[in-house]
Amino acid sequence: MLLNYLLMFSIAKKDIQQFFSSLTGYITIILFLLVNGLFLFVLKDSNIFDFGYATLDKFFELSPWILLFLVPAISMRSLAEEFRSGTFEILQTRPVTKWQIVLGKYLAILLVIFIAFLPTLIYVYTISSLSTAGIDRGGIAGSYLGLLFLAAVFAAIALCCSGFTNNGVIAFLVSAFVCIIIYFGFNAISRLPGLQGKADYYVEMLGIDFHYRSISRGVVDSRDIIYFCSIIYFFLLLTVKNLQKK
Repeated sequence: MLLNYLLMFSIAKKDIQQFFSSLTGYITIILFLLVNGLFLFVLKDSNIFDFGYATLDKFFELSPWILLFLVPAISMRSLAEEFRSGTFEILQTRPVTKWQIVLGKYLAILLVIFIAFLPTLIYVYTISSLSTAGIDRGGIAGSYLGLLFLAAVFAAIALCCSGFTNNGVIAFLVSAFVCIIIYFGFNAISRLPGLQGKADYYVEMLGIDFHYRSISRGVVDSRDIIYFCSIIYFFLLLTVKNLQKK
C-alpha cells in the first residue's frame, strides 16, 4: 500500500518537473501574475488605488477569468502527452491503479496552481501596509478558499478533457470551453424569461459561479463545499472510466 502511494507521488513529481523543465511553465505562471498585477495596480479602470478602498475584490473578480485559461494551460499535456508519446503504456506496467494514476496527475496540477497562487499573497501584504484601518482578513481568506476550490474544479475538468485526446492543444481548447460553460452557462440559462420567478434560482445553483460567489463573501457553507467536491469527484471518476476503456 505504501509503495502504491509512493508511486502516485512519483507520478505527481514527474509531472511537476516536466511542467517546469521548459520556459512554458514559467511563462504561464508569470503571465498569470503579470495580468493580475496590471489590472490591480496599473490599468485605470480597475486598479485598486482609484477604487479608494483597501480591498482585493477586484483581484477575486478577475482571477476566475484568468483561471479559465490558466488551469487548462497547466493541465492540457497531463494525459494527452502520455498518449501521444506512448508512455501511458509504460505507466500501466507499474503496480498502480487507474485511480492512483489520475490522483497523481491531479495532485501535480493542484501543486502547480498553488505555486502560482503563492506570489499573490504579496497583494495582501501590500494592501494591508497601505491601509490605515486594516483589511478584512476573514473575507480575503474566504475568497482565497473559493479560488482554490474553483481552481480544483477546473483542474478536474481539464484533466478529464486531457484524457480524451492525444493532442494538447485540443485538450486546452475543449477544457477551456467546458469550464466556461459550467461556470457561466447555468447563470445565463437562469436569466431566460421563462424561468424568471420559477426555477431560475435552482438552475443558477447548478453553476460554479453561484457557489464561488457564495464562498467569496467569507461565509463557508457546507452546501458549497459538497457541491465543489461532487463536481471534482464526478470528473475524476469520468477520467478513471475513460482510462479503463483504454
